[in-house]
Amino acid sequence: MVGNDGLLVVRCQLGEREAFRELVAVWHPQLWRYVRGMVGSSHLADDLAQEAWVAVVRGLPRLRQPERFAPWLFTIARRAVTDHLRQMYKAPKTAMEEATAVVADDELSGVLTTMQIEAGLAALPPLEREVLILFHLQDLPLASCAEVLGVPAGTVKSRLHRARRMLRNHLAEKGYEA
Repeated sequence: MVGNDGLLVVRCQLGEREAFRELVAVWHPQLWRYVRGMVGSSHLADDLAQEAWVAVVRGLPRLRQPERFAPWLFTIARRAVTDHLRQMYKAPKTAMEEATAVVADDELSGVLTTMQIEAGLAALPPLEREVLILFHLQDLPLASCAEVLGVPAGTVKSRLHRARRMLRNHLAEKGYEA
């Protein structure tokens, strides 16, 4: 559906409400998976994804390159996640403990291998986790990952290499075959 994104964006910019519904239907699952992977909680991912869509609605009229919607969307989502993480680090210990309880109460779903990989991703530092999620789980090309992250493609490659190694080592430490 990526080929139609530019057309959908232009239709949105022209005020077609149905086009925005289509755009959300196409991109919300990927956006939500990215945010969920970064924050570790389904409930929090719902809130941050909604926050990102509000920013999209506000910024869509100013988007000059409709065909570049995907990197633009993930950049907005990244800002929402970064702002949230910044607030979490500033928050007192009790708020951090409450957030951890929310993650612990999150419903368990999927097969064991998915849980193992998610646990491994959660153990990675944010930069490494983010590049793996964007490249492997969201299937963004290297150039789009670089655009979202605001770094050169070479930096994305080195982060991917380091992140894969870290994930492999973490899973091996837990006794999972990598």
